[in-house]
Amino acid sequence: MLQGIHHVSINVDDVDTATHFYVAVLGMQLLPRPDLGFPGAWLQSGNQEVHLLGIQSGRPPQEQHFAFLVDNIDSVAAQLDAHAIAHTTAKEITGVCRQMFTHDPSGNMIEFNQRLN
Repeated sequence: MLQGIHHVSINVDDVDTATHFYVAVLGMQLLPRPDLGFPGAWLQSGNQEVHLLGIQSGRPPQEQHFAFLVDNIDSVAAQLDAHAIAHTTAKEITGVCRQMFTHDPSGNMIEFNQRLN
């Protein structure tokens, strides 16, 4: 039945600023997007997509987030540091993963998750 998550959609204040963050900082690929009658962008990382919706919806709910699977969380931290983007210190959930959090320019929380097994 279910095969995995195809995409998550997130509301952003400014599509161009958000697209720059996800493409230039995080390395996602910009995909073609049909005209849906409102601004947005479709992005891809691996087999999953993030759809940016240029729709004002107020402040994102606290602690609501999505997570990117990463090979090396220290490399992600260095990339964020190089772009002066604040993030938490990587913490380990013993035997499970190392995780770190940041926020995109619209305040959406993002987790980076490095599996240990």
